[in-house]
Amino acid sequence: MKPPIFIIIMLTVISGTMIVMTASHWLMVWIGFEMNLLAIIPILMKKYNPRATEAATKYFLTQATASMLLMMGIIINLLHSEQWTVSKDLNPMASIVMTTALAMKLGLAPFHFWVPEVTQGISMSSGLILLTWQKIAPLSILYQISPTINPNLLLTMAIMSVMIGGWGGLNQTQLRKIMAYSSIAHMGWMAAIMMYSPTMMILNLTIYITMTLTTFMLFMYNSTTTTSSLSQTWNKTPLITSFILVLMMSLGGLPPLSGFIPKWMIIQELTKNEMIMMPTLLAMTALLNLYFYMRLTYTTALTMFPSNNCMKMKWRFERTKKTILLPPLIVMSTMLLPLTPMLSILD
Repeated sequence: MKPPIFIIIMLTVISGTMIVMTASHWLMVWIGFEMNLLAIIPILMKKYNPRATEAATKYFLTQATASMLLMMGIIINLLHSEQWTVSKDLNPMASIVMTTALAMKLGLAPFHFWVPEVTQGISMSSGLILLTWQKIAPLSILYQISPTINPNLLLTMAIMSVMIGGWGGLNQTQLRKIMAYSSIAHMGWMAAIMMYSPTMMILNLTIYITMTLTTFMLFMYNSTTTTSSLSQTWNKTPLITSFILVLMMSLGGLPPLSGFIPKWMIIQELTKNEMIMMPTLLAMTALLNLYFYMRLTYTTALTMFPSNNCMKMKWRFERTKKTILLPPLIVMSTMLLPLTPMLSILD
């Protein structure tokens, strides 16, 4: 794709999301989603091959169905309230339809089936946009309608997402699918806290985007897409390998790393609201995620790939890939825990 065309398409994707986030009229929200959807398709098909075409088609069909449901919810609300304003007092039926539509857009269970398939079929850079930027618009709408969302519906989807995100990733060897299941699980955590503290959801989203961005950038830097190719990085880039180790632990939510902050604060907030079973289930299923991150860590940093020559280190050529953003991103993805008291004031 030529740079000017790519820039125009990316600007359309960004402006679509911005329209959704800032609009106070339901029709403008819907138009923002449509702009975003139509502009992201060429980005998903940047590397033109049958798998990318299939992935883009699956993505388009799912998102178009979700947009249709969203418009149906908007019309139900319009018939009851006779106004187009994005307000906090939605009709209960409209709220259920809209929540379902936004869950489809996010990839929350049971509407998660497209996420691993689409992520696996596209390039790493497109997968990065899909699993980070594309989550912002639907979550911003869920944030705005959070007081009227049906709690049973959202909490059921949240617990299913965390479970499926844990179980689905266990058997995977493809890094993009592992990141997709990780995304489903993180979305589940965000959906769980949405009802009780929407601000906490934004904190979780920010940390999730930072960690996912760093992970994808490290994988792109090493040009790895499978766990077996990741196991060869120790003799190419030992330092990067150790960063991947720490980052996986952070994604799993281990203290004293950044990924522990959202899990700690969400569990704390849920227990404050006299919920015991929900945080217990979330914490137990988070162990499944931790297991497959540990597997990645093991293959990357704790095993030596069998080499057929006497030299353990590979001949190193000058790297052509830029790593300007990597150092600050790695620091943010691993060392934010001391800021927790400040972050808890924001709530």
